[in-house]
Amino acid sequence: MKKITLILLTSTSLTVSGFTLAGDDCQDPINTWQPRETLQLMLEKHGWQVDRIKVDDGCYEVKGTDTLGNRFEATYSPATLHIRELDIKFKGQGSATQYLDRKNPLE
Repeated sequence: MKKITLILLTSTSLTVSGFTLAGDDCQDPINTWQPRETLQLMLEKHGWQVDRIKVDDGCYEVKGTDTLGNRFEATYSPATLHIRELDIKFKGQGSATQYLDRKNPLE
């Protein structure tokens, strides 16, 4: 009985952890994706320099520099171009507060 319970618990925990990991990926159908160029133009319109846009786990991953010269890495939903994650390496100028006020720092 203990062996069956252990197997069920292990199986359940592996299934739940699989669902958790799957939540990090973008699930937008490819036929709904907007072009990378649209995202690049949106970022450049706000003064950000885009070095690279690639697809990672079904999301657009962007690397570049913001208006203050801080390096950033951001993840966007390819269908809506809404930001999902933003990582900024501040180099003395700026603070996180200028990015936290809005859902999307570029809207």
